[in-house]
Amino acid sequence: MYSTLFFLLTFFSYRTGGNRPFNGRGPVGLDLDLDLDLDLDLDLSTVVRRVDPRFLSVTIDASLASQERFMLLLRSQRIRTLTKALSPAFLRFGGTRQDFMVFSPQSSQQPDADGSCSRVELSWWLEQKLKEDWIQHQLILLKEDQQKQYHRIQFTELTVDELNSFSSCSGLDLIFGLNALLRNTDNSWNSSNARSLLQYCESKQYKMSWELGNEPNSYEKKAGIRVDGYQLGLDFSHLRKILSESKLYRDAGLYGPDVGQPHSHRVDLLKSLLHAWTHSISMSVSYYVNGRDTSLDDFLDPEVLDTLAVKTNEVLEKVEQESPGKAVWLGETSSAYGGGALGLSDTFVSGFMWLDKLGLGARLGLEVVMRQVLLGSGSYHLIDDNLDPLPDYWLSLLYKKLVGPEVLNVSDSGRNKRVRLYLHCANRKSYARGAVVLLWMNLGRKLARISLPDLIANSTVDTFVLQSDQLGEEGLESRSVQLNGVLLKMVDDKTLPDLSGARLPAAGHVKLPAYSLGFFVFLEARASACS
Repeated sequence: MYSTLFFLLTFFSYRTGGNRPFNGRGPVGLDLDLDLDLDLDLDLSTVVRRVDPRFLSVTIDASLASQERFMLLLRSQRIRTLTKALSPAFLRFGGTRQDFMVFSPQSSQQPDADGSCSRVELSWWLEQKLKEDWIQHQLILLKEDQQKQYHRIQFTELTVDELNSFSSCSGLDLIFGLNALLRNTDNSWNSSNARSLLQYCESKQYKMSWELGNEPNSYEKKAGIRVDGYQLGLDFSHLRKILSESKLYRDAGLYGPDVGQPHSHRVDLLKSLLHAWTHSISMSVSYYVNGRDTSLDDFLDPEVLDTLAVKTNEVLEKVEQESPGKAVWLGETSSAYGGGALGLSDTFVSGFMWLDKLGLGARLGLEVVMRQVLLGSGSYHLIDDNLDPLPDYWLSLLYKKLVGPEVLNVSDSGRNKRVRLYLHCANRKSYARGAVVLLWMNLGRKLARISLPDLIANSTVDTFVLQSDQLGEEGLESRSVQLNGVLLKMVDDKTLPDLSGARLPAAGHVKLPAYSLGFFVFLEARASACS
């Protein structure tokens, strides 16, 4: 039986200079001015944290079901190819509109959404029509968000069928968000609609987990309803009792609710919820900045990135005080709240916030981080409106390929926070035992060099450097990315490009190009913590 609390906080081919390849030791024929020269210190003997293998997970925003026909986009072969490559992961279906969704069964009118995963039923002309209409529909959703005027959304079996098919065929574990704003006269949760949905899902033998409510701290603002933490705890206990009566769902995961960033009444809400309900994994919402007034400088500011540690530690401490041992997740997170920052959250520069959140979150003790959003409204998605992968998708894919769940200690001698480093055991599906991977980013405009300790200085290195397809600061707002000098793009709807690293011989240092991020895998590190 799983129970979890969600926590929300507000966050390519080597080359440098022209189109010359960068080999990780330094560009051939160029004498670059070094901004930083750092010494690396690391411990390969001790695992300091261990995260869930599904640590990097994704969400689909419930706004996709605001007109149910858009759920058919999940049949796209391109989307399924991109999503399957991110497995293993959780897929959370929820968000603001989750608490305005009502299940309205119409089985006699629904087409059969089941079938073989090898059969794609979305025709090219229908996919194109849905993409065009979705772009226009997002303007309506944006207006609703700005005015905070939300309408009831009725969904049928089609939404559930499409989500189940999509998640199971992609190898992701589905978490379905239930509406917690359906209240009785005594303000307790009205579970009748959820019971109807659960009965349908059980009849179809759909394996999934559940979340109750999204950001209850904002219910009064969104819907004029106030629900305190104690009542939420009672509501969770009620839902757990319902699940326990089901043969299929008696041991199903129950997660949430997402609680906004820890300020005043939100901390009080979290505390009282934990008192009343101790079995749920704690989920929180996390963003760095407001998408409406942020800037490029914010995305490169180490002090902005450091706010994650302050907010996360506050939640972790509160959870440990009230319910020791409870896991904490970021159930919804990205760079900028309010739907993201257009031209920033969907471009190369967003990768600095995303990779730092993954590295820092794992080191702090978060068990799972769910990226808002794989697909949905806003500007912080991994896949754009044309269903093409954005830079943060490619970064996520490389993370999945290279990074294992074991977190190791690493530090450097520098005081300049524009170089940020994290260390993990390498993913054993890609590398032999004992290999380690250094996650790194250079937020500065000059090259940085890192001197390696003897522990890894004699190791062969697989290098993966992500850079914009354009030079300088202008390239930070590009929607394209290069890996070791090669532009990343899908070969076709069923085929991803080769993501092999550049293998380099042992040397005493590595170099980080300006405005770049990536991974160094040390194959012969022989880390005892990773064996």
